[in-house]
Amino acid sequence: LIGIFALLAIPLRSYIQPLLIMTAIPFGIVGAILGHYASGLTISILSLNGVLALSGVVVNDSLLLVSRYNELVRSEGMKVKDAIIEACTSRLRAVLLTSVTTFAGLMPLLAETSLQAQFLKPAAASLGYGILFATAITLILVPSLLLINHEAQQLLKKLFSSFTKGKESLTPES
Repeated sequence: LIGIFALLAIPLRSYIQPLLIMTAIPFGIVGAILGHYASGLTISILSLNGVLALSGVVVNDSLLLVSRYNELVRSEGMKVKDAIIEACTSRLRAVLLTSVTTFAGLMPLLAETSLQAQFLKPAAASLGYGILFATAITLILVPSLLLINHEAQQLLKKLFSSFTKGKESLTPES
C-alpha cells in the first residue's frame, strides 16, 4: 500500500489524491468477502492473491477518473463540479469495460467444477466479485471525495485567510 501511494503521489503531485484513489480498495475487499460467501468458498491464501490483483484494478479505475479530473481542472481551467461530471462521463466506458471484461473472463473459471480449477477459484472469486462491487462504489465514491476535497480546501483557505486578517488587526501599529 505504501508503494502504491508513493507511485501515485509522484505523478499526481499530491498527497491527498492518492488517498482518495486508494479509498476504493477496502470496498473491493468487502466485495471479495461477499463473493466468497455467496459462492460458498472459504477464504485462503490464494484469496489474498486475488485481493492483491484486485487492488491494482481498483486503483487503475479510480486513477482513470482522477487523472481526467486533474486534466480538466488544471489544463482546461474547468470548474470543479463540471470537471467531475465530465471526467465521470468520459471515463465511464473505460472503467466499466475494464471491470466487466475482467469479471467475464473469470466466469468460466468460477463455473468450472474440475479438481484443478478448485485450486484457483478463491483467487478468481476475490478478483471477480471484488471488482464488481468496487466498480460500483468507485463510480460514486471517488467523484464524491473529489468534491469533498475541493470544498474542504476552500473552507480551509477561508478560515486561514480570516485568521491571518484577524491576526493582522491585533498587531500594534507603529
